[in-house]
Amino acid sequence: MEILRTERLTKVYGTGENRVVAVSDVSLSVARGEFVAIVGSSGSGKSTLMHMLGGVDRPTGGRVLIEDEDIYKLNDDKLAMFRRRQVGLIYQFYNLIPVLNVEENMTLPCELDGKKPDREFLMELVEVLGLKNRMQHLPNELSGGQQQRVAIGRAMMNRPAILLADEPTGNLDSRAGNEIVELLKTSNRRYKQTIVMITHNLEIAKQADRVLTMEDGKVTADREGGN
Repeated sequence: MEILRTERLTKVYGTGENRVVAVSDVSLSVARGEFVAIVGSSGSGKSTLMHMLGGVDRPTGGRVLIEDEDIYKLNDDKLAMFRRRQVGLIYQFYNLIPVLNVEENMTLPCELDGKKPDREFLMELVEVLGLKNRMQHLPNELSGGQQQRVAIGRAMMNRPAILLADEPTGNLDSRAGNEIVELLKTSNRRYKQTIVMITHNLEIAKQADRVLTMEDGKVTADREGGN
C-alpha cells in the first residue's frame, strides 16, 4: 500500500544565468513499511529532494502526497503541524537541544504538539536504542553514536507516517555508522516504520529494500537493495 508519492517534483533556484534545476521532474512511489535509500554524488539533488519530501522546502512544481495528503496545499501553519506529526526527520549532525537530557529530547515532539508522551512507548524505544541507562544524560555527555540514537528516538516518538534520514551515518565512524543502520532496519522491521534514507555510502544503501540513484536532479536508477 502506497504511503508516499511524488508527481513531477521540481525545484529550481535562481533565474536567468543563475538558474539551477536542483530536482527535475521526479515521480516516485514508496510503499508503507518500505525502506528506501537514495544515493548520488554531491549536487545530485538528493538532499533537496529529501527536504521537499519532508515538507521543509516547497517545490517549484509538482506534488508530494503523504498518506494521500497533498502536503503543499497546506498553509505554513498546517504544514508545520503535519510535518511534526507525520514526518520524522533525522539529520547528520543530530540537532539535539543541548540543555535537554535524553528523555526530554526524545519527548520534545510530543511536548511541542501539546500531547502527553506515551511513557510505555518511550521506555520501549530507549530499550531498543540502548539508551536505558542514559535517559538523564545531556547530549555533551554522549558519544556521537548515542546522540544519533537519541535523534532516531525523537523522530519516532510521534509514530510518524514516514521517517526521513539525511546522511544519518555521515558524522560517525564505521562501527557507530553500522550500528545506526542496524537500528533503522530494526525500526523498519519491528515497527513497520517507512524509511527514506539519503547516503553517499553504497554499501549502507544496499541494506535497504530499494536503492534509488540520483544524477543531475533526476532519478536515474531504481533497483532492489540487499536487505
